[in-house]
Amino acid sequence: MKIILKSIALGFLVAACSQQQARKPISHTDGTFIKESIERNKKLIANEEKLIEDIIKKDTLKEYLASSKGYWYKYDVKVTDATSSPQRGDIAFFDYEIKDIRNQIIYSEEELKPQKYYVDKEHIMMGLRDGIKLMKKGEKITFLFPSHMGYGYHGDDNKIHSNQPLICTVTLNDIQKDTIH
Repeated sequence: MKIILKSIALGFLVAACSQQQARKPISHTDGTFIKESIERNKKLIANEEKLIEDIIKKDTLKEYLASSKGYWYKYDVKVTDATSSPQRGDIAFFDYEIKDIRNQIIYSEEELKPQKYYVDKEHIMMGLRDGIKLMKKGEKITFLFPSHMGYGYHGDDNKIHSNQPLICTVTLNDIQKDTIH
């Protein structure tokens, strides 16, 4: 009886394995979604850059600089001394405020409080992460960030909406070398 049961089980196993075929995919993609997403993002960036360009054209008293990362900035207070900028691992102490593209305050300096940032070791807004490294102690810079350099598609889950370009004014109060980390 054991032999018969083992033979039947072996027969089922052999039959089941020999009849398996690779399944054909139920659906396939032709890349349409990706192509449409790329086009949407190109239009979004172009619209945001147009808004930023309009701000720059209206501010005839200041010179704006384009960063290599895709944002613009102007010096409100520029330090001309040969001092250093924050480097990876330094501690940057700064104040800042965030406005929308229409220059309406989203977060005031009082709301954001003085910041302590371990350069390139903590997660902060992408534009600030790069912009702070351009600054010297005592400088005040206004940054114009397209949404992809700010909070992007997600926003900040509070006052900053999805795909919202931002104006950030930052004052770098001090730079210290990190002696603990």
